Amino acid sequence: MPPQGNHPRPGKTQFYGASSLDGFLATPDHDLGWLLQFGEIEGSSYPAFIRDVGALAMGSHTYEWILKHAIDAGQPWPYTPPTWVFSARTLRGIAGADVRFVRGDVRPVHQAMVQAAAGRNVWVVGGGDLVGQFYDAGLLDELIVQIAPVTLGAGTPLLPRQIMRPPLQLKSVTTLGGIFAELRYLVTR
Repeated sequence: MPPQGNHPRPGKTQFYGASSLDGFLATPDHDLGWLLQFGEIEGSSYPAFIRDVGALAMGSHTYEWILKHAIDAGQPWPYTPPTWVFSARTLRGIAGADVRFVRGDVRPVHQAMVQAAAGRNVWVVGGGDLVGQFYDAGLLDELIVQIAPVTLGAGTPLLPRQIMRPPLQLKSVTTLGGIFAELRYLVTR
């Protein structure tokens, strides 16, 4: 639906990320090496996806992984939009990055994120339980999951919630680089 008057189209709140075939985001020790072995995937939907992102919600383990594997290795913070990091712990910031540390209920923070996104989408980055909190609060609109051809046997689950009624609505299935199957689901209420 096109924007009405001077009000921008409200963006969606989306999870976008990769999962093992058996439904895990990371190993039990929060490692993503299993995913990095694939490198850049031909035909990735990420460039188009990130263009529409206006704010990010991130779990603390994802944030700490970026600190250890990117920032501490001399790479810049990879995101331009403001990022809210949900954590009950005190974490170090990154000079020059718009990172905001929050704790507690996702609902009031989501309101601030939607306002900052100004009609663009809110991306829930990593953190299976964080995705679940957005789902529980009725704030999650879509899941975009790239299924990798590996199994981990244990680790951080993609979405540690029961979602049965109503079930998620399959929007599309796409093959990426002959390696990943990208599933897009709408969250029905």
